[in-house]
Amino acid sequence: MYTPVLGTLGYILSSDKKRVLLVHRTSRAEDQHMGKYNGLGGKMEAGEDVAECMRREIAEESGLVCVDMTLRGTVNWQGFGKNGENWFGFIFLITRFSGTPYAENEEGTLAWHLLEHLDELPMWEGDRYFLPLVFDNDPRVFHSYLPYCNGSPVNWRYSRG
Repeated sequence: MYTPVLGTLGYILSSDKKRVLLVHRTSRAEDQHMGKYNGLGGKMEAGEDVAECMRREIAEESGLVCVDMTLRGTVNWQGFGKNGENWFGFIFLITRFSGTPYAENEEGTLAWHLLEHLDELPMWEGDRYFLPLVFDNDPRVFHSYLPYCNGSPVNWRYSRG
């Protein structure tokens, strides 16, 4: 039986639509994401739907309140976890928010990064496959399969629906 960890991952877009808020994971030596840039999010809790999870994670990790967010896609990360756990993620784009973001959180520093320079940042290799789909103008949701083995993607496919 396939029972992945369910989680959310959000990308907060600046009001000028040119920058995205990312966390640089530098705070915990044992963090499997150490040194990488990532969106904000985490595990879904019992009793939450995915939108509630995303709003909670954004508030906890950035101090921001989501005003407008859109489900952009899903990713099935088979074998992604530290011990080979499977993850299933709901990927959101937050286009309007209130508040001022924290400078840092328990995972690292938060900063705005130009979309056109994301490919220059250290991040998970697999993120480079789906990130263009998060920020493109196609209104359809994407659904993807991105299995990992020993910390690297071994396949990638997606469809739009």
